[in-house]
Amino acid sequence: MFSPRYPVCLMEVYVIRHTAVNVPRSLCYGHTNVPLKDTFAQEVVAVKEKLPASFDAVFASPLERCRVLAEALELGAPQWENNLKELNFGAWENTHWDDIPPEQLNPWMADFVHGKPPQGESLQQVYDRVGEFLAQLRTQDHERVLVVTHAGPIRCFWTHILGNPLNTMFRIPVEFGEVLGIHLTPDSARDSIFRKL
Repeated sequence: MFSPRYPVCLMEVYVIRHTAVNVPRSLCYGHTNVPLKDTFAQEVVAVKEKLPASFDAVFASPLERCRVLAEALELGAPQWENNLKELNFGAWENTHWDDIPPEQLNPWMADFVHGKPPQGESLQQVYDRVGEFLAQLRTQDHERVLVVTHAGPIRCFWTHILGNPLNTMFRIPVEFGEVLGIHLTPDSARDSIFRKL
């Protein structure tokens, strides 16, 4: 008999952040393709050790740092999904944070959920497109799915599942190569996080 305390699992979703990038921490990048560190091969092995041996489907951001990981894992032909891209920082892309004019940066810092960089997008928009991806995924007939994406979308996965306010999402640490396990159920209110490696 079904018990609301133990919801039926519709799908296991393993969400991975791409491996370490070879750029200064002070650089603002989202949609910009940036190089990976030369430890990539070792990091792929470490990521793969955290994962099951097979998946019904693989979805990934088409940005290079996710594309190369999705292909290197060799766990299925990736389906490129724009909704999994990192936040688009627009005119700030590939600029050091200290070089962004304060008259642009300060209003965004005051309301990063709804504020947008020039020619960029808001965090709310990233959250909404991650929600679209989850809604589409829920309609598909898969038991186990792999997702390769970025820190911003992963924090949005967290907030969708846990229902936390979006303005608290940067309190969630997301390391390079980290794996987040999500159970999707027929009722989205019963979705849960079952693993963080």
